[in-house]
Amino acid sequence: MTARPAKVLIIIGTRPEAIKLAPVVRELWSRSDQFVATVCLTAQHREMANEALALFEITPDYDLDVMSPGQSLATVTARAIERLDGVLREAMPDVVVVQGDTTSAFCGALAAFYHRILVGHVEAGLRTGDKFAPYPEEMNRRLVGSIADLHFAPTAAAGDALRREGVADDRIFQTGNTVIDALLHVRRQIQGRPPSIAGEVLSAIDGRSLVLVTGHRRESFGEGFENICRAIREVAESLPDVTFVYPVHLNPNVREPVRRILSDHPRIVLIEPLAYAPFVWLMDRATVVLTDSGGVQEEAPSLGKPVLVMRETTERPEGIAAGNARLVGTGRQSIVDALRDLLTHAEARARMTAVANPYGDGHAAARIADVLARKVQ
Repeated sequence: MTARPAKVLIIIGTRPEAIKLAPVVRELWSRSDQFVATVCLTAQHREMANEALALFEITPDYDLDVMSPGQSLATVTARAIERLDGVLREAMPDVVVVQGDTTSAFCGALAAFYHRILVGHVEAGLRTGDKFAPYPEEMNRRLVGSIADLHFAPTAAAGDALRREGVADDRIFQTGNTVIDALLHVRRQIQGRPPSIAGEVLSAIDGRSLVLVTGHRRESFGEGFENICRAIREVAESLPDVTFVYPVHLNPNVREPVRRILSDHPRIVLIEPLAYAPFVWLMDRATVVLTDSGGVQEEAPSLGKPVLVMRETTERPEGIAAGNARLVGTGRQSIVDALRDLLTHAEARARMTAVANPYGDGHAAARIADVLARKVQ
């Protein structure tokens, strides 16, 4: 008698989760003899997650609609766990798959634990060692790690971190990071069909070096973002052949200082958050990427772009060690010095792009599906 396909529920809350789990969803769908895969969207970040899922032609089977104006972490957590409880009762999966370090990932793992359902954690084992940096992501990731049964570590260092915490070897699987799968998929798409980019952006970057900026970390709210913005403005004023393009995060704690300090400069282009395809196009066009994002630290090296990380620490030390990325913190002078160095010295950029990306080869989703096929009954 042939075993029935394993029932897998994939929980997604934010755009990064959608991007990183889309290759897993599509891989599981391609193995319909082995898996029945359903997708649950918590809608922790609705518009941006929906856009990313649409890019990969994924429509959620469940939509929990937990997002509300001015939501707090406590509100998101309470709503997500309560609504996930109902989904799990209805879907009765064999395994729940969550990704990374979001509140949705933590709630998905906890809700599955309450139902005694196996949990697979994609992008497991990343650690900074400081529970407040990044906040609340570091703690979310540790809590998911304490619940998960299958740990899909993107790198050897992530696997070693899990072993130090007592996770058994037979529960750790080094897969690479699925964000590289997603990035390479989208890059192939846009090479044949370039995405729509606003004319003001195209005209601003024509013939100039481009610094692509992203920033949204809670621990940088206040003084950190003031410093970041003043550093960007200082470099823009001193280097007339450079344009900054900054898709500004929707959080008011980001938008207020960014617009107050940067909105009136002719070579600093502030735009609304981009869909993933045009963002990849801009990243591919960039001279330097300035970010506090975790995923961008992994994506940019795959496109041969040096990354300056506006954080004091990172759960992705492999890029720092390899030389793909450099920690610059949120101090104004440190950001200014690092940007000027890279923008004015081609050899400095070359040193940061001459090494292989340590985060993956584009086959992480297949490795994850292989593990699920072996481990989930």
